[in-house]
Amino acid sequence: MTRVYITDDHEMYLEGLSLLLQRQTAVEVTGTSSNASDLLLRLPQLSPEDILLLDVNLPDMEEEDLIKKIRTIRPQQKVIYLTLIRGTRYVHKLLKYQVQGYILKNASVDELVKAIDAVAAGGQYFSKEIDILSEGEFRNTLTIEDRKVNEILSKREVEVLKLVCKEFSNAEIAQKLFLSISTVETHRKNLIAKLGVQNTVGLVKFAIRNNLID
Repeated sequence: MTRVYITDDHEMYLEGLSLLLQRQTAVEVTGTSSNASDLLLRLPQLSPEDILLLDVNLPDMEEEDLIKKIRTIRPQQKVIYLTLIRGTRYVHKLLKYQVQGYILKNASVDELVKAIDAVAAGGQYFSKEIDILSEGEFRNTLTIEDRKVNEILSKREVEVLKLVCKEFSNAEIAQKLFLSISTVETHRKNLIAKLGVQNTVGLVKFAIRNNLID
């Protein structure tokens, strides 16, 4: 029986994933947390054999700060990251902390169980949709000229990008697109991750290069 502990700040996703995994005969869900602080509080009581299924974007702590703390408390704890982001920027930032997996949240239950089994056996697992390149081979999407914008970004992300480039605040973008401010913040993070840039300046350069703004 493979033991997993899930951390995700979206209650419906957390409960749904927990129920789906509990139906698997070879997987035991030992507990859940909805934020990084609660996970760190519970981590010393977890078994070293537990595999952490960990959302990349948690509201109370940056992903790199969290994995550093996890490694301090439990250097050998196995970690599989769950994410909606296909960009490789997060992957390379987290790989240096010896994480065992990185899987998209829209993966099937079969694929997730396959990832859990691989990590439990001492291996690694990364969603096939994510290009895992070595640091020497890594190129961010800003420099890949043959990629079409609509293959990288959703329509909503393009809308947010254009408004970001026009210097609208998160609150103003939320009002214009009838979104919550937190949703706009998530779109900003996803844009930066997908395009492999560091800040708003990088977003503007991408938009200009791809004729999204004048």
